[in-house]
Amino acid sequence: MPVFSEETEWRFWDQSLSAKNRSALESFAADDTLCELVGSGRSLPTVRTWVHDDTVVLGIQDHRLPHVEAGMELLKERGYQPIVRNSGGLAVVLDAGVLNISLVLSEKESTIDISAGYDLMLELVRALFPEAPIEAYEIVGSYCPGSYDLSIGGQKFAGISQRRIRRGVAVQIYLCIEGSGAKRAELIRDFYETALKDEETKFSYPEIKPEVMASLSELLNRTITVPEVVLDLYGLINMPPPQPLLPEETELYAFYLNRVVERNQKMLPKPLE
Repeated sequence: MPVFSEETEWRFWDQSLSAKNRSALESFAADDTLCELVGSGRSLPTVRTWVHDDTVVLGIQDHRLPHVEAGMELLKERGYQPIVRNSGGLAVVLDAGVLNISLVLSEKESTIDISAGYDLMLELVRALFPEAPIEAYEIVGSYCPGSYDLSIGGQKFAGISQRRIRRGVAVQIYLCIEGSGAKRAELIRDFYETALKDEETKFSYPEIKPEVMASLSELLNRTITVPEVVLDLYGLINMPPPQPLLPEETELYAFYLNRVVERNQKMLPKPLE
């Protein structure tokens, strides 16, 4: 799928430098907005980069942990803001060293099934790091494990997810660029231990092994920064003029933001007394 050819026109929205005081819920609302805009033909296919400070994004299954309140209190004590997304997947860590990339495309313009969406993101990451022997398979012991975990030498540095709304497809990835992958994994390991307390559950939560996770800086043994990768990505898509939401698109964004905030509030457990 030659999506990154010179003939492809992209819209580029960079939110990698504006993490302060922004909830990750805003990014989920932004991608939902772009899905509708791109799916309806009102926007070009879009690349969006985003970063959020010290957040743990929980999945619906995490919300059902028997002692999730205690687990979320632990995250807050460690300085992380927990939120619950209204989609699949499990807990992931966001911080200033984790770059998220969303590719938003239309189902109408090209047939993009689930596996093709994952392959598209894999193609992009390999193009960003051509020197790296990147593989895609489930890394047992990682957080939010899946068949498209991206790894080098058996250590995971990225995970891919997808969201589909109104004929739009958002393929999303988190890339651990800077810092310690193992320390992020330790945080999620401690969350699960606290939220489970050795209770048996119908759903099988991952047993986190911090040593199977690392950042790209660690894996490639060189200093890599989030801004550097954003610039490389910008060049890869032929440097379109940056274009955040237009004034006429902000009303739609407000609708999706209100929706994700309301859903998150309904799923958040009550704080411990």
